[in-house]
Amino acid sequence: MWTETREKGVNSASTAATIESQWNLPYRGHVGIFCLIAAESAIFIIFVVAYLFYVGKSVTGPTPAEVLELPIFASICLLSSSVTIHLALSALRREKLGSFGLWWALTFLLGAIFLFETGIEWHRLIYHQGLTISTNLFGTTYYSLVGLHASHVTVGLVLLLTVLIFFLLGKVSSAQKERLDVLSYYWHFVDAVWVVVFLVVYILGR
Repeated sequence: MWTETREKGVNSASTAATIESQWNLPYRGHVGIFCLIAAESAIFIIFVVAYLFYVGKSVTGPTPAEVLELPIFASICLLSSSVTIHLALSALRREKLGSFGLWWALTFLLGAIFLFETGIEWHRLIYHQGLTISTNLFGTTYYSLVGLHASHVTVGLVLLLTVLIFFLLGKVSSAQKERLDVLSYYWHFVDAVWVVVFLVVYILGR
């Protein structure tokens, strides 16, 4: 009987050890970024709903159809950066640091081009079309929504540049892949949000 009890105790301890070894807490960076994405998504939803609610309700011009042009080139650049950052991380996992640096730098460049194109568009709208944030409801909601997205792109570019600097200093290795995964999730989120903004502002809103 003592032997049977001992065997049961050993089996219970073994089962508990097996369960403990199978259950690993998720990386806190992943949990944090997913919580951030959820919160930021709620904010973007509010701005998108506001834009759709007020579109076409401006008493005075200009209207979206009169001044907006499709930012095709800028959109291609930003969406392509999701591919390049994925390739960068794939190279890092294979410990191909040269390829990682190349793809990461290209990701930053594509994001910077998008932000530069956004600046060009705003310059045209403000100084040539007379559309400012206080011109009418369209101007207010347009600059609020597109500006919110541009601010997130700016934050992403600062983070991308920081990683690029550390890479050039020889401080990046495959040991940081989980941390860089977190940054890639944020960048993919920024790209996904742009798809929604593009459809709402430049397609449906016109």
